[in-house]
Amino acid sequence: MSIPNLRIPAPVFEIGPKNYLFGRDVVALAKAADDIASKHRVNVIFTAPYVNIAEIAACTEHIHVFAPHMDMLPVGRGLADILPESIREAGATGVMLNHIEKPLSLAALRATLQRARSLELSTIVCADSVAEAVAAAVLGPDMLVCEPSDRIGTGQAAGLEYTEEILEAIAAVNPDVGVLISGGISTGKDVYNVIAAGAYGTGSSSGVVCAPDPVAMLDEMVGAVRDAWNDRIEGRVVVPTH
Repeated sequence: MSIPNLRIPAPVFEIGPKNYLFGRDVVALAKAADDIASKHRVNVIFTAPYVNIAEIAACTEHIHVFAPHMDMLPVGRGLADILPESIREAGATGVMLNHIEKPLSLAALRATLQRARSLELSTIVCADSVAEAVAAAVLGPDMLVCEPSDRIGTGQAAGLEYTEEILEAIAAVNPDVGVLISGGISTGKDVYNVIAAGAYGTGSSSGVVCAPDPVAMLDEMVGAVRDAWNDRIEGRVVVPTH
């Protein structure tokens, strides 16, 4: 039996409100993201709180709704664990794994990836260092989000050297993984520079939801993804040197 390709086509932008927003504000941002994804023709992953997955999946059509984590347990016992079947039934099409706030051992990550694959859930795995990114890439996720932990939430994006090192290292072990470079992304310029440097995509949480106008910032960032991607395709891009 062939294994389905669940990697979301580039260019990709991932946004997750974490716990900065809740309730109606999360749904409103998801609806705005849906419009913005369509406007700029960018595949936007919206990593939603569990309690909002079903509503967001029902009221959007252009974004990819992901769960922020899941456990590898089977149907049955497991009070307060996150059952993979439950997030799929709610409408999620993918799951984020190994975020710095929800880390997994390599063994647990491997098993959870297998559970996700069996349910045809797309996977995006978070990694910090080059070594962690390479180890995760070997396990075969659909996508990786590589972000230095010391840059998350700081508004200071990772430098070009980190981006180039990550992309080269992952390409050497698993060129089929889509690599998003994130951490500290706070402006459209940050987004443009990452995509210009060769990333499959990027993303931001606090850079969007903590902005004075989150919807305007999301539009700016997703628009920058499209601009940088178009410039790469047409050979107009100038890779930043900082």
